[in-house]
Amino acid sequence: MTGTSDELRLSAATIGTVCLLTAVGTLDSSTYRRVRDRVIEAALGEPAAVLVDVNGLDGVAPSVWLAFASARWHVSTWPGIPILLVCGRPELAARIAQSGVTRHVPVHSDIEAALRSLTHDELHRRRARIELPRRLTSLRRARDFVGNRLSDWSQGQLIPAAKVVADVLVSNVLRHTQSPPVVLLENARSTVTIAVQDAEEAPAVRREAADGSTDRASGLAVVDVLCRAWGSAPTPHGKTVWAVIGPENRL
Repeated sequence: MTGTSDELRLSAATIGTVCLLTAVGTLDSSTYRRVRDRVIEAALGEPAAVLVDVNGLDGVAPSVWLAFASARWHVSTWPGIPILLVCGRPELAARIAQSGVTRHVPVHSDIEAALRSLTHDELHRRRARIELPRRLTSLRRARDFVGNRLSDWSQGQLIPAAKVVADVLVSNVLRHTQSPPVVLLENARSTVTIAVQDAEEAPAVRREAADGSTDRASGLAVVDVLCRAWGSAPTPHGKTVWAVIGPENRL
């Protein structure tokens, strides 16, 4: 193999709520980013976990295996999806371990072992999704959606903050893009994530007044105060802006 990207093949399948990626070919400097981005893309689809079967991969240098650690770093805060490697070749598993990847991404000998390692909370996150039209009435619909779902999930203490965050994120989509907003809601233990997708590639950024004053706070400045963490993640067809709130963010 010469290490060109044409020699790398990636395929995806599902096992229940888990995404299984199978990679075959050479992992080197020319394919590093493709592998990393495909793993990130799979995680952004919010499966319970992403398993990557690397039995068919060859890495020409230990550093290239860090593609998987890099992918894990990109999704560590949101969507927080576990990434696990599956490798039944002892000599390859040893090379992966030597690269330092296993500090962030565990390696299991087979798919069954990887699935057994997942916790109940990882496999049973509560998720909901709604697609909204590009109209101002979507602001109220987004707030109602968040309130109703969180009430169903016994997370009533977080409803006020979550509604404000959803209102800001949907408002930004309506104001700054030509996209209909898609609202994603997730509950894992005591935290709630509100995410809004649109079809614009430009990342969401917090804007300050030109004179540095704080008289007019931007919507994302409000989100920054109300949540534990927030960010903007690229997707294959645009971006997702997300915010995580916990018990400390109750209003």
